[in-house]
Amino acid sequence: MANTVESVHKSPPPAPTHMLINLSGLASALVVVAWLVSEPWGDELRTLGVVLVGLAFALPIAVAEVLFLKTHRNESTGLQWQKSQPHWGRCIVKLVGFYGVVAAVALVYWVLPEYHGSFYDGYFSLVWAALPYWLVLAIGYFYWVDSKMVNPKDGYWQLGRWLLGRQTCTDKIGQLLLGWVVKLFFLPLMFVYMGNNLQAIYNTDWSDIFSSFQRFFDVAFNFLYFIDLLIVAVGYVCTLRILDTHIRSTEPSFLGWAVALMCYQPFWSLFSGTYIYYDQGPSWGYWFWGMDLAYLLWGLGILALLCVYVWASLAFGLRFSNLTHRGILTNGPFRFTKHPAYVSKNLSWWMISMPFMVSASLEQTLRQCAMLLLLNGIYFLRARTEERHLAKDPVYVAYARFIEQHGLFARLGRWLPWLRFHPGQLLGAVAVGKSA
Repeated sequence: MANTVESVHKSPPPAPTHMLINLSGLASALVVVAWLVSEPWGDELRTLGVVLVGLAFALPIAVAEVLFLKTHRNESTGLQWQKSQPHWGRCIVKLVGFYGVVAAVALVYWVLPEYHGSFYDGYFSLVWAALPYWLVLAIGYFYWVDSKMVNPKDGYWQLGRWLLGRQTCTDKIGQLLLGWVVKLFFLPLMFVYMGNNLQAIYNTDWSDIFSSFQRFFDVAFNFLYFIDLLIVAVGYVCTLRILDTHIRSTEPSFLGWAVALMCYQPFWSLFSGTYIYYDQGPSWGYWFWGMDLAYLLWGLGILALLCVYVWASLAFGLRFSNLTHRGILTNGPFRFTKHPAYVSKNLSWWMISMPFMVSASLEQTLRQCAMLLLLNGIYFLRARTEERHLAKDPVYVAYARFIEQHGLFARLGRWLPWLRFHPGQLLGAVAVGKSA
């Protein structure tokens, strides 16, 4: 029996995208970044510049996936391209649902104080300028997609009927709304962060970056996070069924949402300052100052971990999104572990923090290590809740079994069975609106 299981999982399931295609998008985006750096810009760089770089990343990937991977013909799109059965009545109901969601999102932004400061000004100026065109284009998009759908009575149709008083609330409506909450929360945050990092790149004196390793490290650190933010921001925008990048399902549990949201602003400031304030004291570079070789090797180690983190993000292509299932990744670093981004990010935090930890008093060192371990535990919970969510897809179960046998940490999993993947035996959680 063991031999049979081993033979079944000799290779992972195919990925929905390809690293070479995603690299082509990144190369295109970096060309636009180089052009932006060479031109005089003002405050519009944080909005128009972000849009141009995002388009330069997304368009080559979308075109290449359609041409070479035929992603638009995947069964998971729920589309039949030979089919053409338009139904205006059904489309109008879907549009009622869509416009209702957009109105609800606008209401949330209007009510919550978080979105009333100047921090999000660039994002909202772009949204309000693009909104009329988007709402009009949605009519043609919904009509065309509806004519090709195998099961056209989707979440938008059910939400439209609910708004019209024709049916009760359903799981599909709940999943649709949760998916929009993900986008509502993360997209403006990542858009602004990306714009700030792009501005930092624009202000960088590139002739000076090799004057010292400290200078190189600071520039490379910011640049790597810019690439990550680019991929993330584009991912939240490109949720299109015709590209097979749509949301299949959204995390249904309260625990999954809680451990994810507490890692981002504004929740992170509230949580970290009270319970996980581990990064007190000078940064790692202070303790290695004057030790040139140690400073170089430690800094390169941190950058190497960040490269793995960005590599994991790049594997998503157009499909990045927290708290959602948009295809099972088995490419890039996901070929070696289920959570390469979490592993590399948490290890980088230890490398950044460890020098001052071992230089403090024993009591202070133990306290700060405990707080960083608590943060690591939050990411462990994120990983477990994601596995629980994705395990509803048999493709993910097959992928997890492959990693369990052939992954980078397979031996560690055999030594520590509680780290291994067990469908149906993961963390229990209270579902949003329904038991998970």
